[in-house]
This record gives sequence, structure tokens and C-alpha cells, in this order.
Amino acid sequence: MQFDQILQYTLSGLSTGAIYALIGIGFSIIYNATGIINFAQGEFVMLGGLLTLSCMELLKLPLWAAVPCAVAISTVVGVLFERLAIRPLKLPTPINLVIITIGGSILIRGLAMLLWGKDTHTIQPFSGDTPIAIGGATVLPQHLWILAITIIIILVNKVYFYHTISGKAMRACSYNRRAAGLVGIDVKRMVMFSFVISSAMGAMAGIIVAPLTMTAYDVGVMLGLKGFCAAIIGGMSSGLSTVIGGLLLGVLESLGAGLISSGYKDAIAFIILLLILFIRPQGLFGKADSERV
Repeated sequence: MQFDQILQYTLSGLSTGAIYALIGIGFSIIYNATGIINFAQGEFVMLGGLLTLSCMELLKLPLWAAVPCAVAISTVVGVLFERLAIRPLKLPTPINLVIITIGGSILIRGLAMLLWGKDTHTIQPFSGDTPIAIGGATVLPQHLWILAITIIIILVNKVYFYHTISGKAMRACSYNRRAAGLVGIDVKRMVMFSFVISSAMGAMAGIIVAPLTMTAYDVGVMLGLKGFCAAIIGGMSSGLSTVIGGLLLGVLESLGAGLISSGYKDAIAFIILLLILFIRPQGLFGKADSERV
């Protein structure tokens, strides 16, 4: 195995891992604010790509206008999902929440199949498809777009959570929802904000990856599960640890597909997930929970 090939697999894995990181952060934001594992998160990835396609074809919008339009519509869907499926519950159990999010995922995917059909669709690359040489490897311009947009989103995410009032309120809810409510924080509003942010991030992930992998009504299932794997590796943190988890997962998946067999590409992510759950259930970067008695 030559160094150039390893570099090629690594670069490809980094761009794929960046997508997993964005999806994983979406999982973590909702989990930290509500305690819910939102298994419908992958469907917002799917909606991002398909809505961008529809905005370009039906509304005749250019790409730069179709992207924010698709993100906005996906965000509205996320808010409706929270208001109609999550908020009405009174004293829900974890299993009830899991079933509801899975049901929401199936519903959104079924509606997408009716609207866009079962065919796969493609979105034009943001800046052409001429390969760029890096060392002995080549990458497409879209890979660089993925990495750049991911970095920008992560930086904006950090500024929001650490330097804005609502971001700090969401962090307070993640530490202790009851205490946050006692000091005057509107917990329900913070829950809604968590769905707004996670659905927007998921949609953006679906948009930037669509020119490479194409999009269809069912692409969110596997991407959502791999984003969940990234979140677990990162200890369900909405910060740097989930980003590292996503990048690590993407690189290992790409190396495994190249060095072993591409047929094991999807299995590698779940093998890593099982190993993490067996060895460090709190994730590679998470801290074990302790309870005072």
C-alpha cells in the first residue's frame, strides 16, 4: 500500500467524517437539551438535499438562494415536529420518546417518497468537478466546500453557545433543566431552539454532501445512524469531541473500505459503535456519570 493511496483515503474520510460530525452535533444538541435521542435527525439531512433540488428546479432559484431556502423549510419542519410530536407529551418515558422519533422518521421519509419518488437525484457541485491535487492525492472541490462549511458551522455553533444569552440558557438546560427553569429560563423555548439548530445543521449537511453522493428519499437512514455513531464516540457532546468522533469515524471507514473491502464500509461504523459501547459506554471523550447516595 503506497503513501499516496493512504493519503487519498484519509482526505476522502475527512470530508465524509465532517458530514457525520454535523449530524452528530445535531443529535447531541437535542439530547443535551431534552434527553431525547432524535432518530428523525437523518431525515432532515435528506430534506436538505431534496428541498434544494426542488427550489432550483421548481422555483428556478440559483444555488446560492436555494440553499438558505431549503434550510429554512427544513427548520420549519423541525419546529413542527417538536411542537406536534414532542411538546404535547406529559411525563414521557424514554421508550415513548424513542418510538415517537422513529415514527416521525418513518412519516417524513414516506412523505418524501410520495413527493420526490424513489429515484435518486443529484445537485450540481458548488464550484465545478475538476480534481485538485494535494500531495499525491486528488480531491474534488466539493470536498473542500464540505470541510470549509463544517468549520464555519462549528465556529458559529461555539460562538452561539458560549457568547449569547440564548446559547448560555441552552447550556444551562443541558446541565439541569429543573434548576434552569427555577431561575427563569423558558425550558420549552430552549427545547424548540435545539430542534431549530439541529434540523438546520442536518439540512446543511445533506446539501453539501448531495453533489458527491446524490440524494433520495431514503439517504437519511444510514447517514443518521452514522451521525449517531459519531455522537456516541464523542460522548454525546455538542462540542469538539463529537467533531473528532465524526472525523475519526469517517477516516476509519474510508481506510477500511480501501484497505479491506468497500463491502464492509457501512459495517465498520457499527463495529466501532459496538466496541465503544462495550469498552467505554460514555464515549471516548465523555466522563462517566456518577451519582451521590
